[in-house]
Amino acid sequence: MTGLARRAVLCRIACAALVPFAPATGIAARADPWAAFKARYLAPEGRIVDTGNGGISHSEGQGYGMLLAEAADDRAGFDLIWRWTGATLTRADDGLFSWRFDPAAALPVADPNNATDGDLLIAWALTRAAGRWRAPAYEAAARRILAAVAARLLVETAIGPVLLPGLEGFRNGGTVTLNPSYWVWPALRAFAAADPTGPWAATATAGGKLLDASGFGQARLPTDWVDLDAAGAAAPAAGRPPRFGFDAVRVPLYLAWAGERSRLASFEALWRPVLRRRARPPAWIDVLTGETAPYAASPGVTAAASWICGLEAPPGAPAGDYYSDVLAALTTLAKREAGLSPSPAG
Repeated sequence: MTGLARRAVLCRIACAALVPFAPATGIAARADPWAAFKARYLAPEGRIVDTGNGGISHSEGQGYGMLLAEAADDRAGFDLIWRWTGATLTRADDGLFSWRFDPAAALPVADPNNATDGDLLIAWALTRAAGRWRAPAYEAAARRILAAVAARLLVETAIGPVLLPGLEGFRNGGTVTLNPSYWVWPALRAFAAADPTGPWAATATAGGKLLDASGFGQARLPTDWVDLDAAGAAAPAAGRPPRFGFDAVRVPLYLAWAGERSRLASFEALWRPVLRRRARPPAWIDVLTGETAPYAASPGVTAAASWICGLEAPPGAPAGDYYSDVLAALTTLAKREAGLSPSPAG
């Protein structure tokens, strides 16, 4: 998987999320989203189906499914997802996970590269499941994954240890291309608490420095992909649109989930004026020119933005597809777990 291919896939996912998936009330409106998400996206063999991208599955989606199943106390669903993930996506040489599975391809796992957010999400779900169900095997599996991430995907830079988005394709001399949304803040916090001598607290600190360096343009927003040079200076990634868009919308969701209220001001400033009009915000903004997408963000993005801004989501949003409903379901879970006071709506 190259960084460009990864971005292209996520763009297709999010654009498809603007098409209604079902006429009924969407996952964003449900108090407990797992049952609806499971019915729509969990295949009998245990893979989460990305309906917005030709029915593929990827490690990120498997991690999201495991998180939601654990939170709903659905061990059977959790085990189903984990068994398929372990059997199908595990890389034999290091225990990380191949990022993409295409059931229609002659070779379903054609690209063996990993996606680091998927690895972290799976490890976090396993850690949570180990505590909920008193299952040491889950904890042991999580430790193996995290050891592989630490050994192969953490790169020391001028701002500290940063997460390569994948093993291949993200280094160019002294510059590394990073994805700020791969810092899954509540997961990193949990890993650091469980392993105080490990690299996770320092990785979280470096992620904060990356965000500080990546407040681009007048809106002071990170782009989906960021180049970090040897001196620790950040710039929108070369060769990619300089947009706060389909990847980066996860940054404020993860920050809010981790209770990092002080880092949310620029995201609230973008979203609040639109949400006050009971409208959905644009799907992306070019951080350099201020140009915005000619179409609205998905219901899932709108659900996350509304929670972060302490406002009600606009009424009548239809159910989305995989990526939209993932964001909506995660927002519901984060609301329950964050202990974060709503932002003042004034």
